[in-house]
Amino acid sequence: MIVEQVKNFISKNNLSGTFIVAFSGGYDSMCLLDILNKLNYDIVAVHLNHNWRGNESLLEAENCYEFCQKNNIKFYTETLDDNIEKNETAAREARYDFFKRCAKRFNSNIVFTAHNFDDNAETVLYRIIKGTGTIGLQGINEHRDIFYRPLLKITREEIEKYCRLNNLAPNVDSSNYNTNYKRNFIRHKILPVLKEINPKVTEALNTLSEIAKDENSLIESYLPSNILEASGIEQKRIIYKILNKYNLDYDKKKIDYIQKYIDENKNSKSGKKMSLAQDLWLFVNEKKVELVEKKQKNTQEIKITATGKYLFEEYEFSIEPASQTPSVFPDDNDFKAYIETEKINFTLRHRKNGDKIFPLGAKGSQKLKKYLNEKKIPQHEKDKLVLLCNNNNVLWVAGIGLSDELKVINRATHVLTLKKR
Repeated sequence: MIVEQVKNFISKNNLSGTFIVAFSGGYDSMCLLDILNKLNYDIVAVHLNHNWRGNESLLEAENCYEFCQKNNIKFYTETLDDNIEKNETAAREARYDFFKRCAKRFNSNIVFTAHNFDDNAETVLYRIIKGTGTIGLQGINEHRDIFYRPLLKITREEIEKYCRLNNLAPNVDSSNYNTNYKRNFIRHKILPVLKEINPKVTEALNTLSEIAKDENSLIESYLPSNILEASGIEQKRIIYKILNKYNLDYDKKKIDYIQKYIDENKNSKSGKKMSLAQDLWLFVNEKKVELVEKKQKNTQEIKITATGKYLFEEYEFSIEPASQTPSVFPDDNDFKAYIETEKINFTLRHRKNGDKIFPLGAKGSQKLKKYLNEKKIPQHEKDKLVLLCNNNNVLWVAGIGLSDELKVINRATHVLTLKKR
């Protein structure tokens, strides 16, 4: 039955290619990995040694490796540095960062984690206790970003039964019984008491989770897209949604703090940024509020030597002959520009050190950095800008402005456009 449910989950979500499987070696992840392997999917088991329990952690990693070797499963592991804080929040952030890096390493956009039915009930109860609001009652998402959870409807009892019937020997993490950790305390202390009131409390909490998802979906359909245009109560709701999407711990105090930060900085022209988690910030200026993730800068360069269309990241750039000179030229912030040039010999790329531009209508050149500062471009957006260049001369910053070197004096020879694919 579990095998069919996993198979149906993959079919329902139309998943294919290489699957990255978060593999701790415990009952849940070993069950999932074994099922995926028997279904002959292309899988890579990835194991993060949190380095908390010394030799026990090393033995668990070895058990994971041996299981994968025995079953011809690709295996990759890393060990956390000793300087990582030893708490649940830091561990979760490090773990998900590891999974994302593994996805890039193995050219995948699918990561399976083995959260189950009981995990979801414990999460809902934990969030009730924390007072995280009705969004928190949704529990664990079946699908978020690149993460998928095929066992979310499967109980822990069913998973353990599968492992027994298939002669699997999972790791037994001793820290799972340490009730100093909040979730363990809920699992071993609180839920057994609640089951005395309602033996089916796990099912009840999961039902509450489903109801919350339906009701939240209805509420979100009425929310404005721009948080700056939202009322106070709507803002709180949108902030809840943001934090829940990134699986961040939150409570009313944190929501109020973020709302206050937005209110204090909503008139900023250059914008302000506050940290929400490692490599994740909230950016606020007079136009918008958005999440900023730290991403590796793309150093790709594309040579433009003839008219036509060129693909760059998620964009399509085109340079075509201009049939006529327009009577009204596009605005600077349009992703379209008319130019006059005798020779097409450009490069499409992101910014680099030493870049300069001759601003349209200005005398002389200036550093691109200064030019973008004067245009009030937020820092985190500068590396995303698509530039048309000749060596270190920036000739067009798409959506920002054109260089004086390409301005139309006699007639427009070409038209530039940039659009998302």
